[in-house]
Amino acid sequence: MTADPLALPPMTAPLKRSVAIEGHRTSVSLEDAFWRGLGAVAAAQGTTRAGLIALIDAGRPPEVGLATAIRLFVLDAAQRAGSRAGAVAPLAGQGGGD
Repeated sequence: MTADPLALPPMTAPLKRSVAIEGHRTSVSLEDAFWRGLGAVAAAQGTTRAGLIALIDAGRPPEVGLATAIRLFVLDAAQRAGSRAGAVAPLAGQGGGD
């Protein structure tokens, strides 16, 4: 029996964590999968989760919330990793012909 390729992953409610950005404490709510993905990217880049969050925060447009920016960053990192492995097709509007 093969696994359903469209099966949903385990889902969790967002987890709120406190982080310091440029000396100011703020809280961010993300699902566990995004916290894990952020940690994996931080480790691969030789930095901490907090350091990576500070970089994401500094580079995001003011109209984009921090949690959204982090989710998009982690999604992009996963897509890039999958593309390098030949496993992920581009999303619509991202060069996929849609």
